[in-house]
Amino acid sequence: MTPSSELLDTISPDHPLAVSGPIANTDRAYGAGIAGAIAARFGDRGLPDGAVQLTMTGSAGQSFGAFALPGMRLSLVGDTNDGLGKGMHGGEIVVAPAARERGRANQVLAGNAALYGATGGRLFVAGLAGERFAIRNSGATAVVEGVGDHACEYMTGGTIVVLGPVGQNFAAGMTGGVIYVAANRESLAARTHPQHVAVDAPTVAEQKLLRELLETHERLTGSRVARSLLRFDRHLAGFCRITPVLAAVVTPSVEIEAEPVAQAG
Repeated sequence: MTPSSELLDTISPDHPLAVSGPIANTDRAYGAGIAGAIAARFGDRGLPDGAVQLTMTGSAGQSFGAFALPGMRLSLVGDTNDGLGKGMHGGEIVVAPAARERGRANQVLAGNAALYGATGGRLFVAGLAGERFAIRNSGATAVVEGVGDHACEYMTGGTIVVLGPVGQNFAAGMTGGVIYVAANRESLAARTHPQHVAVDAPTVAEQKLLRELLETHERLTGSRVARSLLRFDRHLAGFCRITPVLAAVVTPSVEIEAEPVAQAG
C-alpha cells in the first residue's frame, strides 16, 4: 500500500494524499518515503495538518512512521515493531488495538526504541511500549500506557505522559523536557536516579495540560485507561512530574569598562 513515486510527486497543500489498507511486519519504515518526498519539496516545515492521511491495519514492521513531518497523520489499528516514530519531526502517529480488544490488560503495541531521537510531532499509543522509549527525545509529545526499562534516557526536550508502569533506569541522564507518570513517588523513586531527576506533583496549569492530552488520547484511540483516569481522578492527583536536576556552575558575569582608544597624533 505504498504510494507510487508518481503519486508522491503530486502531494501538495492543494492535493492531499489518503491511503488505507493492511500492513505486515515486512513493511519496514512505512511512511518514511512519503516524509522524504515532502521534505524534498517543502523542507522540514512539511504540509498543513491533514494533508497526508495513512490509515493501516495489522502488524507494522520496524520504524513505522519514522521521520514523519508536519502534515502527516499515521493511524494504525494493530501493533508495531521496534523504532516506531524514530526521528519524527512533526505530524501525528496513533496506535490502538482493535475495538474488540480494548481494555485487555498488558497489551504491548510498540516494540523497543520508539520515538528515538524525535524532534517534534505527537504519538498516542493505547497500550504498552518496549524498552528505551523516547530516548534522546528533544521535542515530541507522547502518551503511552506503560514503558519498559531505560525509557526517556538522555531526553532533552518534549513531553511524555505514561499512564501505566515504568521500567528500571527511568529518565537516566535526562537534561530537558518533562514527564508525567500515573504513579506514586515511592514507586518512581525506586526506578529513577535522584541525582538526575526530581519527582514532584504537577502544578494546576500542568494538570490542565494533562487533562487535554488524556482527552485527546481517549478520543483518538478509545483508550479505556485514559477514560478511567479522567472519570475517577478528575484532578489527576495520582500523577507525578519528573524534571531534570541540572547541577550547573554559573560563572558570574563581569562588566569590563572598555579602555578609550588612543587618538593618533
